[in-house]
Amino acid sequence: MCACGATFSHCEFWQRIGARAFGSWEDVDVERLNALKATVDRTRHIPALASKKLAPAQHQLVTEYAEYFEKIYTAAAKDTRAQVVVDSSKHASLAYCLRWSPKIDLRVMHVVRDSRGVAYSWTKQVRRPESPTGDQMTRYSPAKAAMLWNAQNAAFSLLARRGVPVRRVRYERIIQRPRRVIASLARFCGLDLVESDLNFIGDGWADLGPSHSAAGNPMRFTVGRIPIRPDEAWTEDLSDGTRRMVSTLTRPLLGRYGYLTEDEAPLRTRHAKR
Repeated sequence: MCACGATFSHCEFWQRIGARAFGSWEDVDVERLNALKATVDRTRHIPALASKKLAPAQHQLVTEYAEYFEKIYTAAAKDTRAQVVVDSSKHASLAYCLRWSPKIDLRVMHVVRDSRGVAYSWTKQVRRPESPTGDQMTRYSPAKAAMLWNAQNAAFSLLARRGVPVRRVRYERIIQRPRRVIASLARFCGLDLVESDLNFIGDGWADLGPSHSAAGNPMRFTVGRIPIRPDEAWTEDLSDGTRRMVSTLTRPLLGRYGYLTEDEAPLRTRHAKR
């Protein structure tokens, strides 16, 4: 289900994109695409993708895979007359694949959030609004969520060291100063905004227009004015045992991102501050 309310196969926008990119979505070799994804676009492949040079056979597979994205981005940009296309995919492995494309000017926005809040979020039961049978969004145990949090965030840090422009932004800063953050990200993307371009963001709210997001959070179906406020339910609802476990598993990056209190910081760090 597209965020516009139509199914993907009946959404006029996505049908135009498919026609412009591939002639038709029916012309896409789905089996080949799935095989490529399994071969190159997985977290376990990141060490190889992060190298300075790929083996010829792997380079051919990665560039073939990236060409699908090139065609979709180009079609979307032409259809909407956009200067920048934002891909809301969250897995670092895709960014590592796209870095090998000579036709994509890749820039990554890396949003970080406290691992305890992330682990709590992944345990919640959230119904997929587009599902007629009441299917739930994917859920992970706190331990698995912590390990995934470590892997993805560490991968994005390494991506920056491989020469890809990466802008790291804390979730809390986006909530506190959304206009300033969006303006900064626009400059990061090479856009020259004027103040009126940010009028959709106000003091504690944002106006969302119709969109064509084909997957993701149920909020993609929301249109109109929404409040901008921090989701801090985890600070009260996450059990002490789970909090300690997630904190232990993710402590190094929690400290790097500034999420550890003075009492939680490693002993050597506290000594250094003194």
